[in-house]
Amino acid sequence: MIVTLTMNPSVDRSATLAAPLTLGGVNRIAESHDSPGGKGVNVARVLAAGGIEATAVFPAPRHDPFVTMCAESGVPATVVPAEGPVRVNLTLADPDGTTTKINAPGPVATAEMLDRVRADVSGLAGRATWVVLSGSLPRGVPAGFYADLVTELRGTGARIAVDTSDAPLAALAARFPSAAPDLVKPNGEELGQLAGVDGVELERRAADGDLAPVVETARTLRATGVGAVLVTLGGAGAVLVDGGDDDDDQAWFATTPPVRVRSTVGAGDSALAGYLLADSRGAPPEERLAWAVCHGSVAASLAGTGLPLGLDPDSFRATVRRLD
Repeated sequence: MIVTLTMNPSVDRSATLAAPLTLGGVNRIAESHDSPGGKGVNVARVLAAGGIEATAVFPAPRHDPFVTMCAESGVPATVVPAEGPVRVNLTLADPDGTTTKINAPGPVATAEMLDRVRADVSGLAGRATWVVLSGSLPRGVPAGFYADLVTELRGTGARIAVDTSDAPLAALAARFPSAAPDLVKPNGEELGQLAGVDGVELERRAADGDLAPVVETARTLRATGVGAVLVTLGGAGAVLVDGGDDDDDQAWFATTPPVRVRSTVGAGDSALAGYLLADSRGAPPEERLAWAVCHGSVAASLAGTGLPLGLDPDSFRATVRRLD
């Protein structure tokens, strides 16, 4: 079983515009759709569709429409009682695939809710192969919450993956090696946040074909105790730095054939889910990376908040090469 934690879940409302977004003008919606969202929920949905037992943990009022949406999506959930409705995030998608996200802050967390989250995740972790901590933290949650959870979960036997950004990511990095997870999944900018370097420059150089800075930065994280670093680079592909049989750093780079990008929402979550799907099948690192980039690429080709549910591995067309 794989457990995902989404501390700030959302109803993801996607609206495809009939024409490019005009600031200050009248914009018409061609179609819209609501789906249960939040990074951990997205990961759990892809995992469940891929035949992996997954449980999404998130705070919400028991009778919030979000809980019903998750159930209708086939995602087993552990709902932590919370005050205040689940937020609604709006994604506006231009016809060319450019997306504009408008995210609500979500309700304020209480100390009681945080204690219950820790207890529920710890209880489930004892039966899990992976625990995935992902997404932003709602108001009222200390920035070090994920770092605390990583250290608390070490004795459960589950491996831990983290996918977050900004203050929670900085707080996690500040606690390495004691809070170093088994896997981190940053994009280029977040990789910079983790390592204290210019993430925008990392992404620019990767887009120009220079992957050496990304690999070397990922290796600095491995040196602080992180197990594996999966860096998603949008249309430029993805890099995985992991240890081999002798635990020496090994790096791979993967790309897929170009796709028409319709929305990037959920692409990073899908890449993480693809990696975990392959890992659950005992795949070697290069195959895990292939599954990751294929899931991320397909997600980017789908409109709104579409996810690659039940993707056929035989359809994968990733190109993977060793970088060292």
